[in-house]
Amino acid sequence: MSDVPTPAAATAATVVAVLDDLRDESGELDGLVGDLGERSWALGTPAPGWTIAHQVAHLAWTDRAALLAATDPDAFAAHAADAMKKPDTFVDDGAREGAALPPAELLARWRAGRAELQGVLRAAPAGARFPWYGPPMSAASVGTARLMETWAHAQDVADALGVRRVPTDRLRHVARIGVRARDYAYAVRGLSAPGEEFRVELTAPSGAVWAYGPKDAVQRVTGPALDFCLLATRRAHRHDLALHAEGPDADRWLDIAQAFAGPPGRGREAGGGAEERVARA
Repeated sequence: MSDVPTPAAATAATVVAVLDDLRDESGELDGLVGDLGERSWALGTPAPGWTIAHQVAHLAWTDRAALLAATDPDAFAAHAADAMKKPDTFVDDGAREGAALPPAELLARWRAGRAELQGVLRAAPAGARFPWYGPPMSAASVGTARLMETWAHAQDVADALGVRRVPTDRLRHVARIGVRARDYAYAVRGLSAPGEEFRVELTAPSGAVWAYGPKDAVQRVTGPALDFCLLATRRAHRHDLALHAEGPDADRWLDIAQAFAGPPGRGREAGGGAEERVARA
């Protein structure tokens, strides 16, 4: 009998690996906020108008939306239609509503929601796809998107607390989304994406190299995976990161790269720790 896994088994293993990493990423953020005093929940973060409570409330809100999509597609469709009536405010509205809760209640809501979502995604049948605000997503894609957002908002919390997180190879999920979302970054700004593929080579925290795109591509981006993930989630300005572009199109991409859906927002200003990040790289 062959030891080569079937496509279904390989897919199931991918889902488990993604959800394990999502669990661990969420746990790391939980470690930052789990013992915070009430005043600390009100600390401002780099996102204008968002406190630590807003950051966690947003994650709890989005987990609940993903759970609704996975368990009641009709109800999610109604929710999404309502959200699209106020595209510029529905995310902030959800964060504001959750941030108004007592911190202990908000923390309990976030923990319960993410645990329930984990259970639903792990039990999803092979090949299942769930509706979302954009194209439908598989269980692995939902988990990857939740991990990317959890990591990014945890960065905001860490910055507010003055904590430097130790990067892990869970960043591979964030990096992959950032690379795959290249054309979206152009589209969301009303720009045409380059026709040719780029080569992206990123050095993982473990020292491994994650490579995407053809080896002989003229347009290239290289550098630490952490820096690319900070850039693609718009948690740092490119001038503060040790990323290198070869070719004008690749250079332009580093100005606009984003891994998440929706408006790009203001992003971070330059001068947010370039020397420290370069030294770590």
